[in-house]
Amino acid sequence: MHVSEIRKMDNAAILKEIDTLKKELFDLRFKHATGQLENTARLNTVKKSIARMKTILTERAAE
Repeated sequence: MHVSEIRKMDNAAILKEIDTLKKELFDLRFKHATGQLENTARLNTVKKSIARMKTILTERAAE
């Protein structure tokens, strides 16, 4: 998800999306540990998306 798309979302929607991504990250880590994950790059993509969303929430809190 791009930063411009995240900035258009309200805080509640961002928090909901973070929860969804955290669940996905948990599943991806489990699959990776058991050797079932084919696209390992998805781990980094999900982690970076969570970080982007948290950064935007922090920026909004500082305003």
